[in-house]
This record gives sequence, structure tokens and C-alpha cells, in this order.
Amino acid sequence: MMDWTDRHCRYFLRLLSPTARLYTEMVTAAAIVHGDHNHLLRYNDAEHPIALQLGGSDVAWMTAAARVAANYGYDEININVGCPSDRVQSGQFGACLMGSPDIVTACYTAMRAEVDLPITIKTRIGIDEHDSYDFLRSFVEPLVAVGCQTFIVHARIAILDGLSPKENRSVPPLNYERVYQLKRDYPDLTIVLNGGVQTLAQVDAVLAEVDGVMIGRQAYQNPYFLAELEQHLHPDWPLPERRAVVEQMLPYIVSEIAAGERLSHITRHMSGLFAEQSGARAWRRTLSENAYRDGAGIDVVIAALNAMPMAA
Repeated sequence: MMDWTDRHCRYFLRLLSPTARLYTEMVTAAAIVHGDHNHLLRYNDAEHPIALQLGGSDVAWMTAAARVAANYGYDEININVGCPSDRVQSGQFGACLMGSPDIVTACYTAMRAEVDLPITIKTRIGIDEHDSYDFLRSFVEPLVAVGCQTFIVHARIAILDGLSPKENRSVPPLNYERVYQLKRDYPDLTIVLNGGVQTLAQVDAVLAEVDGVMIGRQAYQNPYFLAELEQHLHPDWPLPERRAVVEQMLPYIVSEIAAGERLSHITRHMSGLFAEQSGARAWRRTLSENAYRDGAGIDVVIAALNAMPMAA
């Protein structure tokens, strides 16, 4: 998720789920090729397994970016064919590429020949008036033909002309059945469903039909859900206390601030940790009012913890 799942967010989420595959925010191939790729691609080794989500449609740039990502040790490269924003469309990548499967196939083929790590596709179930299973299948088939084995499918169409990116996350109705049909028709593929999953019961229902589930905004806005899901899937894993997770973050925060990072760039991802708990508002307020100040350090985080009841 752009501007959300940066390296600080991913480090924090890893403490809540040791086995989930973490995805970067979408990074454009052009930015990697022409910009500071170390700023864009660096991560903490604790984040593994980690996938780079890559946006682009230029075969040469996508291939070059894949090569750089492989050198950084990413576990997967995920081609974004799902983002509906105007900025993404103007660059000819994201969801609009569902209408150009030949371009996506060319990028996939070149990248796969260049790097020895999995290349996966993140897509929608359709775009604009192309709201049918046949359209989704016509997008997937040429990619399957050249060897693509994993598709992460956001179970909504994208309305590219008329809806904002925010509206595209909620207005088009969810259609899980279309994703399930894809798995039935291509049983050898790995199909991961994305979109609207917010409860453990929903996760179980989805996993009864497909191979995986991608959790987006629910994991960001209520990150402790990831810990509950981890224990649900791996009952022997001890569920950590929220306060203990914050305490685990403190050495990381100290190290990052010493390297020149601002506290607010880290704590903004932690504000939802105590969602629905007593004292959650005091936690959020203490962080939001103080973390941005010059020189702010872990004393702000400790004060935010102390602002809540001990049972939180």
C-alpha cells in the first residue's frame, strides 16, 4: 500500500506475525532505474520473507528493476496490475494494464529470464465495463502460458474513470466467487484472495477455497489482528502482549533515530496497535501530538504507554 507499508511498518508488523509474507509499498521501475534505489529498496533482514511490489510497463525498466531487487535479496517480485490511481494510469501501469495482457506478459517473460526468484501478479477481477469472468480469464491465460504460477487477486473490479482510488477500495462490490472459479479452473496455480477480509472466520472461509489471503488495511489499521491470525493458524505460537510488542520496537527506534530518522515516521504505523482497547485514544493522542517534534525519542513512546491503563 503506497505510503503505508514502508520498511518501518514492515519491521513492526513482523513482530506481530513471524510467518506472514510482507509486501512493500508499490515502487515504480522508473524510480529504481533512475533514482536512489537504496532509499527505495533497503530493508531490515528481520522482514523476510519479503516481496517487492513493482509498478511499470516498460520491459527494459522492469527487467532492470528486477535485477536490482534480486541483488537486494528480495524473496519475490510482485507486478502490480491492480492499483487504480490516476497517477498510476498516467504512467501506464497498475489496473489499466489488465487491458493490455500482452505488455504484462512481455514484462513477466523478460523479468523471469533475468532473475532467479518468483515473479507474481497482483490484479483486479476486471476493469470498467470489463466485468466478467471471461475477461479475468483472458488476462490470466497468456501469463499462465509463459509460466506464471501465482496470482494475488483483489476481488473487485477497478473503475478507472469515475471513481477515486479510495472509492475503488469500497464501491465496486466484492466478488469472491469469481476468484474461487479461477482456482477451480486452474487448480495448479497459487491463487491468493485480497479484499474485504477482516475476521478470522472470513480467513478460514477464504482458505477453504483458495491458497492464501492477503490482508491490507485491516492489518494496518488494527495490526494486532495479524498476531491473532498468526496464532489462529499456528496455535503453538504464543500470542504477544501489545505492550511487549512496543518494548520490542524500542531498540529499533533508537537505532533508526541515531541514523537520522524521525520518530513520527516510525510511530505513525503503530498508532492502531491498541485499537478497541482501553486507553487507545490516549496512546494515539500522545504519539500524534509529540512524535513529530524535533528531537523526539523513545521517551514519547514510553509516555504513550504510560498514558494507558496497565491492563491495556
